[in-house]
Amino acid sequence: MSATEEAIRIARLAAKAAYDKKGRDIVACDVSEPLAIADIFLIVSANNERLVGAIVDAIEEKLIEVDKLRPLRREGDRENRWVLLDYGDVVVHVQHSEERELYALERLWRDCPVIDLELPDDDDFGDDQDEDDLPGQHEPAGVRAATGSD
Repeated sequence: MSATEEAIRIARLAAKAAYDKKGRDIVACDVSEPLAIADIFLIVSANNERLVGAIVDAIEEKLIEVDKLRPLRREGDRENRWVLLDYGDVVVHVQHSEERELYALERLWRDCPVIDLELPDDDDFGDDQDEDDLPGQHEPAGVRAATGSD
């Protein structure tokens, strides 16, 4: 079993919304084989709590605008260190970069296929983020290996 085309489409919409709000190190793992509850885990990093909140809001707005799709559940808003949006087949994790490094979700799912999100490289931003802020930031965002940068 693999992720449905619909789940991939939703993950790509969410990833693009996150990317447009300066989400980094965006990875989508096809978890449909080991999990019955979801097809895709989309994982996004942000370098501060305010940006975590802005990315989450942008994802919600985009999915409502395009598909009238609202999350079944939203968790972690209080501190904006790790916010989860559950869309059924697609579960979005927006994490502060420190939480991302600590919990290393993509390492848990390293045996799962990585979905090409069709995003530009993180290098294309040219903004004020530190080069040392995020692991693997110089790798293509849509094709990064699920094992992360070691």
